[in-house]
Amino acid sequence: MRVLGVDPGLTRCGVGVVEGVAGRPLTMIGVGVVRTPADAELGNRLVAIERGIEEWLDEHRPEVVAVERVFSQHNVSTVMGTAQASAVAMLCAARRGIPVALHTPSEVKAAVTGSGRADKAQVGAMVTRLLRLAAPPKPADAADALALAICHIWRAPPHNRLQQAVALHASKGRPS
Repeated sequence: MRVLGVDPGLTRCGVGVVEGVAGRPLTMIGVGVVRTPADAELGNRLVAIERGIEEWLDEHRPEVVAVERVFSQHNVSTVMGTAQASAVAMLCAARRGIPVALHTPSEVKAAVTGSGRADKAQVGAMVTRLLRLAAPPKPADAADALALAICHIWRAPPHNRLQQAVALHASKGRPS
């Protein structure tokens, strides 16, 4: 499975592609950050994020896009910008028919480090170890994007089996 992880943000939108299956070593395909200037007009920033994500989708052809689920913070303007960047990523994937999965920050931290309360340094260290990298990806947004992709790969098999079971059950109830 090839997953594009997106750590949404208006100034720095982390992107990372990981390939593999649960229970096997994973491979980093690419990692980076889509950047926009903080002083640019909001609409132009969103267009820049869209272009950046579209480039990643074109280049890496992921099967799934995993996006960090936006949660309420104390700083409303930060939440709004994160939500807007998140929506752009989801739109880009949906336009191409690529499934989107949302994962909470604590879910990603727990999947990658074993603790939902891990800090950014712990996440970066585990991403480095799990993907056998020489150093943690910089900035932290890039490491977080890879962590999202890893989380999805590890959590997707049970979710996919559940979806398959539901579809099978539904098909048995339909007339032939």
